[in-house]
Amino acid sequence: MNIQTALTGKSHQPITHQLLLDLLKDYKRPNDKILALKADGLIEPIKKGLYIVGKSVGTERPENALLANHILGPSYLSMESALSHYGLIPEKVYAVTSMTTKASRKFETQIGLFTYTNLPLPYYAFGLAMINFSKDQKAMVASPEKALCDKIVTTAGINLRSVSSAKDYVFRNLRMEEIDLAKFDILAISSWLEHAPKRSSLEMLTKMIETI
Repeated sequence: MNIQTALTGKSHQPITHQLLLDLLKDYKRPNDKILALKADGLIEPIKKGLYIVGKSVGTERPENALLANHILGPSYLSMESALSHYGLIPEKVYAVTSMTTKASRKFETQIGLFTYTNLPLPYYAFGLAMINFSKDQKAMVASPEKALCDKIVTTAGINLRSVSSAKDYVFRNLRMEEIDLAKFDILAISSWLEHAPKRSSLEMLTKMIETI
């Protein structure tokens, strides 16, 4: 199997430097070959040590959520990106937004902007699920409830002090729909409150949802 054929079979996944070394184990200078693959457009760098196959090799590309999990770990897709995935906000999302236990960071890549916002443990670990995006592509994503809570607790200047302020933020600012919010699991959110940043804001969010 030649290297282009091997890469075609990997077009649906992020490709690590170690995987490339394994594919190029018969080459005396695999790192020189990696540079040649980049120059020929057969692989595209996402960040140091992480690649995707070039457009000339395969039409299938890794989902942004899967790439986000790999660009910085541990992390999970959340906030606008997760809310958009669930169809809960109408606006197009330009950055791929994730949460991490590491320092907040941004990665400007050839395929777009990936942002990571720090959250403390144990709150970070609540409300997560492995989601199937397509064949052989799974990514760690916040539940709808956690994605909204993450947005509230990490957005500077957002303090929900009343039911009306919670409604204003969720329905006017984020443009979510009441019919969708009414399906949210209030008990799940309540179970996170003890360890949550901006606990009072999330308590007000649950009170607001109860009024719907």
